[in-house]
Amino acid sequence: MSSQPQVSLLADLVKYQEESVVSKTLIKKETGTVTLFAFDQGQGLSEHTAPFDALVCVLDGEAEIMISGNPYVLKKGEMIILPVNEPHSLKAVKKFKMMLTMIRS
Repeated sequence: MSSQPQVSLLADLVKYQEESVVSKTLIKKETGTVTLFAFDQGQGLSEHTAPFDALVCVLDGEAEIMISGNPYVLKKGEMIILPVNEPHSLKAVKKFKMMLTMIRS
């Protein structure tokens, strides 16, 4: 038996923690994942690649996302696609929250 659907504010499902990156997985299936992240100012993820396209939606704050050496500054309400196998990194310009959706192909 599955649980009942719940209406939630995405940004409220993950909390900021001082000098930390916090994550919460909402969906984890063989076909993909949906994960929320909260980054304190100055925190980030070092450069890496992913074997699938990934969709980043900024829910709060401001982040600099580097994709193949090119910087993109995203604010609340904006999104970007991280292309498969392209090196990327993230850094919180201001503390920010994002939803990361990866769909395996």
